Amino acid sequence: MAEETIEPQSPAQAARSFAPGSERPLRLKDICADREIRWLTGLSELDRVLGGGVVAGGVVLLGGDPGIGKSTLMLAALARLAHHGTALYVTGEESLRQTRMRAERLGIDSDNLLLFAETDADKVLKTAAELKPSALAIDSIQTLFLPEIGSAPGTIGQVREISGRLVAFAKQTETPTFIVGHVTKDGAIAGPRLLEHMVDTVLYFEGDRGHPYRVLRAHKNRFGSTNEIGVFEMKSSGLSAVLDPSALFLSERPIQASGSIVTASVSGTRPLLVEIQALVAPTGYGTARRTAMGVDHNRVALLAAVLEKKEGVNLVGCDLFVNVAGGIELSEPSGDLAILAALVSSARDRPVDAQTLVLGEVGLAGEVRAVAQMEPRLAEAAKMGFKRAILPSSSVRGIESPPLTLLPVSTVGEALAVLFE
Repeated sequence: MAEETIEPQSPAQAARSFAPGSERPLRLKDICADREIRWLTGLSELDRVLGGGVVAGGVVLLGGDPGIGKSTLMLAALARLAHHGTALYVTGEESLRQTRMRAERLGIDSDNLLLFAETDADKVLKTAAELKPSALAIDSIQTLFLPEIGSAPGTIGQVREISGRLVAFAKQTETPTFIVGHVTKDGAIAGPRLLEHMVDTVLYFEGDRGHPYRVLRAHKNRFGSTNEIGVFEMKSSGLSAVLDPSALFLSERPIQASGSIVTASVSGTRPLLVEIQALVAPTGYGTARRTAMGVDHNRVALLAAVLEKKEGVNLVGCDLFVNVAGGIELSEPSGDLAILAALVSSARDRPVDAQTLVLGEVGLAGEVRAVAQMEPRLAEAAKMGFKRAILPSSSVRGIESPPLTLLPVSTVGEALAVLFE
């Protein structure tokens, strides 16, 4: 008999033991490039944002404010993925009893959905390797820890090492994996930035907890577009997909109210009608305020300067407030002309026809520039009952059989003349 000393495995070695890939380099043409396997989660809005379902071996990172509904979304998705086989939901924040109560409230009762309350990452990976689940969810990664790393759960070292092992496990076993992450006060996912680089998809769940509507937005997606959004409504029975968000966001629009203009935004493949509201009021302080919600405040200041310089609209002594109703973020410049029209409508206290859509990017010279994907925007507006659209002249070319009356304009002055004269 001979005594042998077994050295403890280092964290780096443990991570490498899950490393995916081949034992040797392969030629590009020898690598199988079959179409990726996607599984539908059963939540249409989540599947839309993911690009048509979750990919086998894909790792999805979901972030959002506390209480926004991340755990509810994950539990509902895992319950539907359990139809493909056993699904494992790992909770490090709630007890099994609390998770069961949440599932009962959501109407979830699946024999293939397994719950595991554990914070030891080694035990989680070992259990997942034994069960070979069809889908795995970790809620949340900041609660897991590795005993060999002498630091508290949620620290940079712990999150980096655990996420590396989870990603390697998902790739090797082709297990779709969801990771829930906490966010900082700035809205970014807590932990090292490396976490977002390692995963395949980064989703943010946004919304006001006092408001029933939630927006799921992709910030990174290796298997789909990052421009897609999903809209949910939080109800007592859980999250409900909103299939027609345009009708939802315009349902409470005031009629014949000054400062209210509707424009059309495109998020991925989805056209979305949004209401832009503006309020122009005399300032009560020395410096006028420029406040924007849902649009970049620098953009609002720029457009206000164009109005003053090119059209002679005096806004120096006025506070400007611009809001995109419904909590939607308007990131593309196609709403520039609508913001200008809303500001002028409020300043002059003259409402705009409720059946008029306003589209166009505005340049510093006061010109109205073209907008892409005009056909789906106009089709969505016609479906919602709009009769006419003010749009850039350069965007009219190529539109055959427009569904509503088109009023092309080339400058801001022409647009204001059509709207208010």
